[in-house]
Amino acid sequence: MEVILGISAYYHDSAAALLVDGKIVAAAQEERFSRRKHDASFPARAIACVLQEAGLKGSDVCTVTFYEKPFLKFERLLETCHAFAPRGLRNFMRSMPVWIKDKLYMKQLLRKELRKLQIEAGILFSEHHLSHAASAFYPSPFETAAILTVDGVGEWATATICRGEDTGIRLLRELNFPHSPGLLYSAFTYYCGFEVNGGEYKLMGLAPYGRHSPAAQEYIRLIKKHLVDIRDDGSFLLNMDYFAYTTGLRMIYRKRWERLFGFPARSPESALGQQYMDLAYAIQQVTEEILLLLAATAKRLTGCRQLVMAGGVALNCVANGKILRSALFDDVWIQPAAGDDGGALGAALATWYIGRGKKRTCRLPDDMEGALLGPAFSDRDVQRLIRRTGARAVRLDDDGLKHVASLLAGGYIVGWFQGRMEYGPRALGNRSILADARHAGMQQKLNREIKFRENFRPFAPSVLEEDAHLWFDLHPPSPYMLVAAEVNASCRLPLSGDEERLPYPQVLYRNRSLLQAVTHVDYTARIQTVSKKSNPRYHALLEHFKALTGCGVLVNTSFNVRDEPIVCTPEDAYRCFMHTGMDFLVMENWLFSKENG
Repeated sequence: MEVILGISAYYHDSAAALLVDGKIVAAAQEERFSRRKHDASFPARAIACVLQEAGLKGSDVCTVTFYEKPFLKFERLLETCHAFAPRGLRNFMRSMPVWIKDKLYMKQLLRKELRKLQIEAGILFSEHHLSHAASAFYPSPFETAAILTVDGVGEWATATICRGEDTGIRLLRELNFPHSPGLLYSAFTYYCGFEVNGGEYKLMGLAPYGRHSPAAQEYIRLIKKHLVDIRDDGSFLLNMDYFAYTTGLRMIYRKRWERLFGFPARSPESALGQQYMDLAYAIQQVTEEILLLLAATAKRLTGCRQLVMAGGVALNCVANGKILRSALFDDVWIQPAAGDDGGALGAALATWYIGRGKKRTCRLPDDMEGALLGPAFSDRDVQRLIRRTGARAVRLDDDGLKHVASLLAGGYIVGWFQGRMEYGPRALGNRSILADARHAGMQQKLNREIKFRENFRPFAPSVLEEDAHLWFDLHPPSPYMLVAAEVNASCRLPLSGDEERLPYPQVLYRNRSLLQAVTHVDYTARIQTVSKKSNPRYHALLEHFKALTGCGVLVNTSFNVRDEPIVCTPEDAYRCFMHTGMDFLVMENWLFSKENG
């Protein structure tokens, strides 16, 4: 038995993933245990979790693989500081103590932490974008595929095009720092008042509110004239006179941006003016153009009919949907843990297939086990929670799922905690908050009373895989909520035609679809298709809901509140339930309510 442990750590979204004889048996992010969102620390709790899920001890681990190469990253830091001298001096002075103290001695640092877990295995290092590429190709159902990885930056690379075949990955093209699709998008995330490495999905959700604005077209022109020079193959050059991340801890030269666009950078939590919506739309359009060009180049260089994707930018579901609909490829598969958390899995897979030369067998739908790779909790764990807290809970009988479906059909909001926790940023039906997607006021209620977040943020639908075509223009299925598709015309409601002139709040709450709670203002939705094979209990709940309502679609949002990670344990779930406006909580076979609570 060969046990390989993959680790990502010390930047953001630390995680651990475990292979046993090449099979993915467990994976989890550290944030779920520490309760610190995007936790970058050594993933000690996540490692303990994946070992426990596999029924193994630390001494059983044969090899540990770290997801990037620190010396190459150090090389990039030194060369960048030198290239941008004297402006790079401040960054050099701030970063050197950390590198000299710890990061240059990463193997010793890792060994020290691993010994605390009784792991004495050899340590290997994979390159950052190779880890992403491996995480995308090896679990996919394709024997051969073009591989596109796009993020902020690894060691040097910010985007790569590779060809995956059998057990090999061959690098064909590489875009290097400081010219980065991810950092370009993050710069606009910062300018629009959201947090870098956490708020990019907010910028994506804001973008459709600028789609009718003439100003947005002018911003696109300014971006392409002054900030980014895009080539026909998708490569590009950034005008570094506007970007500060090479010389310090800031993303941009703020005053230059304000002169270019004619309005100030938005302060976090301040009101959202139309200009920020227009700018969000502009950079989303530019990013989609870059990604479509990169995808076309990947098709030309590889000749492959399938594409796989990873890297933080691969979480941009709107761009993913456009790549899928472009018909460049017959099929597209995206790693559900596309960010640095997935790098842990990719590092382990690269060791198994490239380092060990093991034979690969493709499986349908993929090797990710529905991304349900985290810890599960028993009925006894739930009962202990009930006794300890005095919670009001009843055990569900054989008709329990039908009863839960009736609560959802009645307009109640239900926390749903089942089986193994999801790996990656999306809740996929095991750590979810569920509601009726047809309810006109549900989006507003969920944002205000449950998630405590910005009112413009959309919600995603879960739909029975066999019914997806009834509601959405989607093919193939989207099991990991990583593709945005249009709501079918037959499901849309007529509007008066004045929507382009209405102010933002009125646009937001206009009824435009039979699935109002999950239909964004541009008539798209970020879809999760649910199959009976990947998640039979959640599929059964959707079937019961359809039997009651004629609609096999539910709102599915992650089981957490703003600025907190998705819940992991029964205690996390109960705490979140009691401190939000959720009406009921279903934890395994127990139904919790707040009566007398």
